[in-house]
Amino acid sequence: MHRIGTLYGVSLGPGDPNLITRRAWALLQRDDAHWTYPVRGKEHESFALTIAKAAGLKVPAAGEALVFPMTHDRHKLETAWSQAAERVLRVLYRGTDVLFLVEGDASTYSSFGYLAGAVSELDADIAVETVAGVTSFSASAARLRMPLADLDDRMAILPAGYGVETIDHLLNEHDTLVLLKVKPLLDDIIDLLERRGLLEHAAFIERTGTPEERVVRDIRSLRGARVNYLSLLLVKNPYRERGPMIRGCAKKPGRLKEVQTDGAQ
Repeated sequence: MHRIGTLYGVSLGPGDPNLITRRAWALLQRDDAHWTYPVRGKEHESFALTIAKAAGLKVPAAGEALVFPMTHDRHKLETAWSQAAERVLRVLYRGTDVLFLVEGDASTYSSFGYLAGAVSELDADIAVETVAGVTSFSASAARLRMPLADLDDRMAILPAGYGVETIDHLLNEHDTLVLLKVKPLLDDIIDLLERRGLLEHAAFIERTGTPEERVVRDIRSLRGARVNYLSLLLVKNPYRERGPMIRGCAKKPGRLKEVQTDGAQ
């Protein structure tokens, strides 16, 4: 029976080559696999490929860029996913494994999920493996020495594009907010944090782990400033009102049953 290749989503971390996992590194050492990587357009460079190059990895001459446009147009997106999936399938059907390189973690706001989904729609028998990686926010938290969550803290991770009203609401319910891709709404977010007295509990970082990394603790200084697309804010809310915690569920069978019943409805 003719062998069909496996599709791998290879996470490279947020930018520091030292954060590439051993599993990803082993796959990238192979000389019998086909490299692919996402680009915003035909004339754009792949950030994921830049990380691989910074790590000193030998980039195969036959590496292939796959276009994933930055747009909210669903039709354009689905067309791009379908075209990328068809190109990947041609390689897989030759019996060659495909490595799709992505920055950060392939399971977190990644183009790999769309590619894998489109490939599976075309052929449900294709084997897919996601190689876990370091996320930009976990690396940023370590760099900033800001714990993401302690003990019974609540944390929310979301693109800032959900809007200031959503962010304001989530601050009432969470101890930590990770706001990704803050560039378009940064001034509005700064105003919100100032109104809520949280500017001193927030930090900004862009291009985490790269030579161009920038850390800003004085959030006010970013008003009107140009920031990179690959930027985020970590916001701590020490003022969140905490309700009683339900602990030792095994000792409260009545309450446990109630929760299970609610979840089944």
